[in-house]
Amino acid sequence: MSSHNSSLLAVGGKHLAVFILVALWTIPTLGLLISSVRDKDQLARTGWWTALASSESNEFYRTPTADAQTEQSGQFVIESNIFDVDQGKEVQSWSLRPTDLTAFGAGDTATLDDGSQMTLEKNGDFRWVSNEPFSHSRGQRVFYIAEVPPIFTLTNYKEVMASEGVGRAFINTMTVTLPSTFIPILIAAFAAYALAWMRFKGRMWILAIIVGLLVVPLQISLIPVLRMYTTLGGIFGTEPKSYPGIWLAHTAFGLSLAVYLLRNYMAGLPKEVMESARMDGASHFDVFRTIVLPLSIPALASFSIFQFLWVWNDLLVALVFLGQGEGKTVMTAQLVELLGSRGDNWEILTAGAFITMVVPLIVFISMQRYFVRGLLAGSVKGG
Repeated sequence: MSSHNSSLLAVGGKHLAVFILVALWTIPTLGLLISSVRDKDQLARTGWWTALASSESNEFYRTPTADAQTEQSGQFVIESNIFDVDQGKEVQSWSLRPTDLTAFGAGDTATLDDGSQMTLEKNGDFRWVSNEPFSHSRGQRVFYIAEVPPIFTLTNYKEVMASEGVGRAFINTMTVTLPSTFIPILIAAFAAYALAWMRFKGRMWILAIIVGLLVVPLQISLIPVLRMYTTLGGIFGTEPKSYPGIWLAHTAFGLSLAVYLLRNYMAGLPKEVMESARMDGASHFDVFRTIVLPLSIPALASFSIFQFLWVWNDLLVALVFLGQGEGKTVMTAQLVELLGSRGDNWEILTAGAFITMVVPLIVFISMQRYFVRGLLAGSVKGG
């Protein structure tokens, strides 16, 4: 009985831990998404967790000039609505002075110093009536507290994509990420098969060197690799900062991990299947293409997620090997620029940040089942 209770507690503890981890990961993402689609004024006043509640806003309105008056039943009247756009706002209280916004309620009538009377309704309609013709050339200011319903809009995304350069940076990032993911996978798959199933001298030394490269920090190798690429680029006449350069840089930095993961996975594949294929006359390329590659999809997908996320979120390598400018700035660099130039505009920053993370989210969620299978297979198998 006690062991059964202990088992239930252990299972419950695991579920609780998973729930906490999911909540810690999901809540900030949800907050970022909600903030990115809120009206910028509401976003500046209240937090995202109040997005579904109405908010109050202190605003003012200036009435039309005397040219807008009409004569009705011997009186002179100016009528209009204080809300420029119908967003469902309602007047809570109002005043003719900014120091007391609760002087009158919605629907009340105020008497001005010249004897005229002004009425402001809850829906924003106001009526200003005078027995004498209006002659003012500048409108009367009306201060009010408005109840604003929740406003959700895609204007933030339109602005950030069109005028803030995020749209172009998105294309630049895709141009960097897709080849930088595909090239190392292609090279690593061939290299992993050779290290796992082909017998040649120095095979274990090569594997040892690859394992050793896993612990080399990127920051140490960055400048030497850049100098080598610049020297070779000068010989072959290529630009020092260009897309081929950053493709090769990401390939070099990710290749050791890719070869290590794929080699461990391929070495654990059934040996009998390879030998049967070889006895039937299949070449190494045939075995690789028809047997190893289909069986290695979990490992390939696992590394693809790793490499895609790493390249997509990279800032350092992109600045060093690609730089900034029209047609070069990636999403992370564009966000840093927005943070400096539009640091107070949360609607711009949240929309740009969510655009940056939505693609990695889609990739990870769509391929997460392969991610775990590939990692576990590579960690427990060896040849």
